[in-house]
Amino acid sequence: MMLMKQALIYFSFLLLCFYDCDGATLAHSPAQAPSKHVAEVPAKAQTLTPTKAPTALPVSAVEPPSQVPLVQAPPHKALFTPTDVTKILEKAGIFSVFIRLLKSTSVSIQIENQLNVSNTLTIFAPTNGAFAALKPGTLNTLSTEDKVQLVQYHILPSVVSLQNFQTLSNPVRTQASNTNDYPLNVIVEGSIVNISTGIVNTTISGTVYEDNQLAIYKVDKVLLPLGIFAPKPKTKQLAPTPTPAKPSKSANLSSSSSSLPSEESLSPNVAEGDKSKALAQTNNGVIHIGVVIVTLISMWGYF
Repeated sequence: MMLMKQALIYFSFLLLCFYDCDGATLAHSPAQAPSKHVAEVPAKAQTLTPTKAPTALPVSAVEPPSQVPLVQAPPHKALFTPTDVTKILEKAGIFSVFIRLLKSTSVSIQIENQLNVSNTLTIFAPTNGAFAALKPGTLNTLSTEDKVQLVQYHILPSVVSLQNFQTLSNPVRTQASNTNDYPLNVIVEGSIVNISTGIVNTTISGTVYEDNQLAIYKVDKVLLPLGIFAPKPKTKQLAPTPTPAKPSKSANLSSSSSSLPSEESLSPNVAEGDKSKALAQTNNGVIHIGVVIVTLISMWGYF
């Protein structure tokens, strides 16, 4: 009897445990459904994200050529390394004629020496098109000294930024001989820098290179100074005065003979008798002249 009661208690304990386990599984099974739903939502959102990406913004407009250097200056230039002007112009690619002038006149060496001792310079560099616009043979007619002055006329002895040209006083001093024979005037109108030599008017069309020691600007015309290309005044050449010709002996004889009155030169109103009388007087006059000459000759020999 005791064994049966123990068996019933054990059996009821098993039923109770089974009921608790089953209830736990039933209680946890609904909670798994939201986890699956939550996992699917980010997946769908990720697939939709690329389709709603914003379109690319338009590229900003390029700055004016006068503000963008053709050759960028190094961020940190060593103090002991001077700037090589010819290499900068070679990188720009449109200044080969100006480079030849710099080298042939040795002005490039002068510029290098000046920059090596921390001097500052501003260079107006004419393009190849500017030299092509000159009259054929213009450079070939110049002497070596004139070529040096022409190149130095394109160089200012200080660095000038585009914003500081309006602070210069005219005539602007260049590295040419003097401002009297080589005047250069700069007039600023807004953002435009006008340059006048007295023969050529042009503007700065762009920046080639700029740092705290050197500024190179592009110009579309060669700056022709008055000291070299000023029109010379035309001098009037006086015609030579004709020298009187010396009379020849034949001319003297003819003039002497023509001085004697001829028969035809007598007036037609004179009668025939008068004509003969006039001829007799003429002959007598000739005879008398001859006698006087002979007398003078004889007297000269006597003395």
